[in-house]
Amino acid sequence: TSITSAKIQVNGVHLHYQQTGEGSHAVLLLPGMLGSGQTDFGPQLKSLNKQLFTLVAWDPRGYGQSIPPARDFPPDFFERDAQDAVDLMQALKFKKFSLLGWSDGGITALIAAAKYPALIHKLVVWGANASVTQEDVRIYQGIRDVSKWSEKVKKPLEEMYGYKYLAKTCEAWVDGICGFAEKSDGNICQHLLPAIQCPTFIIHGEKDPLVPQAHAEYIHKQIQGSRLLLMPEGKHNLHLRFAEDFNRQVEDFLR
Repeated sequence: TSITSAKIQVNGVHLHYQQTGEGSHAVLLLPGMLGSGQTDFGPQLKSLNKQLFTLVAWDPRGYGQSIPPARDFPPDFFERDAQDAVDLMQALKFKKFSLLGWSDGGITALIAAAKYPALIHKLVVWGANASVTQEDVRIYQGIRDVSKWSEKVKKPLEEMYGYKYLAKTCEAWVDGICGFAEKSDGNICQHLLPAIQCPTFIIHGEKDPLVPQAHAEYIHKQIQGSRLLLMPEGKHNLHLRFAEDFNRQVEDFLR
């Protein structure tokens, strides 16, 4: 089945999304920092079962093709994304749906699942964290300057945004996410995790250089009945690097 691209107005902005498949089980794919459906979920849009699932990959406001507006990071940017994500799926007439969230998209998915339990069928997150520690702040400051990124990571994003927008937005993201570390417990959404009622699958790459494993273990402990899978060779982008294995695990869980 082909992948269609469209825009729909949600909460005063025009959100871009890609859609494929004709299955009765709707699944929203939530990208990471600076990501979009196109840059972050190629192997999933191509290979997840189109008979079982209808897949929607969105570009959060200020990312991908959901510009304007330019991306900003107020203290509630994750809540805003969660609201946009849920309202997008409602606007597309999906009554209930599952969430697949990577990195920042995983945080957004956790918040959405906690706040809208009646709408969320199942939840898969990887490379996500519910708080920001001083160790995390050091890691984020290390990626602040995009000119130091590897060409492989930088190139698709630079092609999408142009260098200036990419560099400026990455710096703004680092400032935004490090703001959470100024709270006593670095809390992003720790307080919401016990409210998540849907079946939850947490995947973590043991070689993830951006998100220490303790974050995945914490989320697993806080969400009753959740499953945790550690991938020994997985890094942050395990769903791209080990797409076949990842897709199989996710399909089995979502069935």
